Amino acid sequence: MSTVKAAFIYVAPENDYTKQKVVIDAPVVALTVVGVKNYDEAELVAKQLVAEGITAIELCAGFGFEGTARVVKAVGGKAVVGAVHFDLHPAFNHKSGDTLFA
Repeated sequence: MSTVKAAFIYVAPENDYTKQKVVIDAPVVALTVVGVKNYDEAELVAKQLVAEGITAIELCAGFGFEGTARVVKAVGGKAVVGAVHFDLHPAFNHKSGDTLFA
């Protein structure tokens, strides 16, 4: 079985994607975890991850529907994108990322 290169992107206002990044190199899934501070950075990071060979990206619950759609568009079909979803995220004072980052 070959190793799948996947990523998890989480969003929070004070993240620095150059610092909040780690790779968990496991036998079946090599997982890159990256923190971004807004949707613009998420698009940029998603493109970079695809260029590094990532084929699957999961987004945290902080991404609303608009944020998820922006990442899907950014990767242009070069990776599948999935998302965890809260209508109102508890870490964001029960607001959607679409309210905070769009």
